[in-house]
Amino acid sequence: MSLLPHQLELLSPARDANIGIEAINHGADAVYIGGPAFGARASAGNDIRDIERLVRHAHRFNSRIFITLNTILRDDELEAARQMAWQVYEAGADALIIQDMGLLEIDLPPIQLHASTQTDIRTPEKARFLQDAGLSQIVLARELTVQQVAAVHKALGPVDAPGRANIEFFIHGALCVAYSGQCNISHAQTGRSANRGDCSQACRLPYQVTDAQGRFIAHDKHVLSMKDNNQSDNLRALIDAGVRSFKIEGRYKDMGYVKNITAHYRTLLDEIIEEREAQGRPLGRSSSGRTTFTFTPDPLQNFNREFTDYFVTGRKEDIGAFDTPKNPGQAIGWVTKVGPDFVELEVSDPSTVLHNGDGLCYYDLHKELVGMAINVAEPVSAHSVGKLITQWRVYPKDPMESFKDLRKGTEVNRNRDMDWVRTLEKKSSDRRIGLWAHLSETPNGFRLLLTDEDGNVGSASVQQPHQVATDAAKAEASLREQLGRFGATVFAVHDIALQLSQPWFVPASVVNALRRDAVADLEANRARNFARLPRATPVEPPAPYPEDTLSFLGNVFNHKAHDFYVRHGVKVIDAAYEAHEEEGEVSLMITKHCVRFSMSLCPKQAKGVTGVQGTIKAEPLMLINGKEKLTLRFDCKPCEMHVVGKMKKSVLNQHARDMQTVPLQFYRTRPAANILSK
Repeated sequence: MSLLPHQLELLSPARDANIGIEAINHGADAVYIGGPAFGARASAGNDIRDIERLVRHAHRFNSRIFITLNTILRDDELEAARQMAWQVYEAGADALIIQDMGLLEIDLPPIQLHASTQTDIRTPEKARFLQDAGLSQIVLARELTVQQVAAVHKALGPVDAPGRANIEFFIHGALCVAYSGQCNISHAQTGRSANRGDCSQACRLPYQVTDAQGRFIAHDKHVLSMKDNNQSDNLRALIDAGVRSFKIEGRYKDMGYVKNITAHYRTLLDEIIEEREAQGRPLGRSSSGRTTFTFTPDPLQNFNREFTDYFVTGRKEDIGAFDTPKNPGQAIGWVTKVGPDFVELEVSDPSTVLHNGDGLCYYDLHKELVGMAINVAEPVSAHSVGKLITQWRVYPKDPMESFKDLRKGTEVNRNRDMDWVRTLEKKSSDRRIGLWAHLSETPNGFRLLLTDEDGNVGSASVQQPHQVATDAAKAEASLREQLGRFGATVFAVHDIALQLSQPWFVPASVVNALRRDAVADLEANRARNFARLPRATPVEPPAPYPEDTLSFLGNVFNHKAHDFYVRHGVKVIDAAYEAHEEEGEVSLMITKHCVRFSMSLCPKQAKGVTGVQGTIKAEPLMLINGKEKLTLRFDCKPCEMHVVGKMKKSVLNQHARDMQTVPLQFYRTRPAANILSK
């Protein structure tokens, strides 16, 4: 166990070490980041020296660094993965986030292991199995309701039991429409595997949707594109359901996003911690210090496709970003005039200020989002009371003829506010660890004792003649002022106690040196007392896997993974889709999102409606994008949708060429196709 039962962990993403450091500075209790290779974001790897730098900064606050090693691996990659695991462990990393169970069969360092979202944890049985197999933290599928989360929490057993896993849950960011680890569309169409960190994002494309008779249900709609996840209003319910690690998506996101969203959830979680303390139900942060910000966090300011809480509070119709996968921004006003090289706008809120470099956008007549970058923004008129500006003239960077359907009355949104961007480009937070200072006299001088909020102690002594102060009040005030100067450190003093037989005059230079030495000793002792997270011990004999058969959706791509599942009682194991043994039609994607439901074509929705009941059936639909065609099949009992297709010949041919360079020995028998029959 890494978190105590009452501790909450805010887990932030980092594309690189600099972003990770700012995540810590803005209140993250832990950061997840890619190592040199094998993370599920192909272009988000980091050098070991950068990992070391991030670890050093994080551990000052007792924050943790988790390394993503969450792709499925070929046999010839296992040794490199093993070596990388040892490298990041020796660099001080606290845990590995993994997908491939073959890693549990090789010589890993004694580092804690966490189950990636790619392991597809939807059931209490799967969660309990991974706990029993030695995983210390498990991130549940984003599609679960709060009741299903609570059921997983109950299945994991007593919260204080040895080896009890912590529940991690995504609370913000982009949503994969498929159950994570259960999407093979990218590989089928391009040879780029989402399970190996290289997704082509076919889910964000526009599609024609047709029924069995070829009739159009939707035209050029992004029907597989979800809005962005935002659980701001559900944190209390998730805490009560047993979630202890709150994860922000975004290892591709920029510095401003990570700063803002980390600060947003830090603020919300701190409010809950204080609230529960007042109620006598104490919760605590899993790391040290308190964070203050120079800005007011606002999730609407960052890239988003509008927000949804997805399935946490039940199925809803409005979870999709069907019109556009882009950032629509926030409505600010309307077009009042279109000139030869400018647009005049009336803003709905007179306090709205437009800036050079802002990004505006609007929907054309086909509901496509059109962007407009501002080159110059000028006020046209001001309200007489307080001189608030209501009319603006903006000169776009692009020629006016490029803005389709822009006319008087068009509503305009802003999706980039340069004033906000510049604010987050500067230092925007301050994180401090509280301490108490105690100054006492010694026979030959003075001793300073510093005790931090975690109980660590640092001390320093100095030989200095005891010189009686001529002005006692002034001497004490000066002494307290000098002792309280922790601005250049990560500490903030709560209280200063003076244990002196009488007021002494102590030169400022002596006090400053005493304080610096005591801080250095405290930092050294904090580092010395920092404890690595323990590696969980798997249950013996090995816990049986919940099923005795694994299809290609089990993502078994190497012999060590095969051995793992055999050891846990699985009888039939098919190769991962990336092994290219599934050449026919299969379920390329399994989703909780249902196109029929979102378009009010679900048979369950129709029940009880006069004249409709029994006339709507969950017949297949077709998705068409250019030459790409996919079939939607509906499994109504679990309320799931399957996107069915097959691997393109070009991908199969490329695989055959690759095999001549890097031979891959794997299963020789071809498993049966795995698609729904209806």
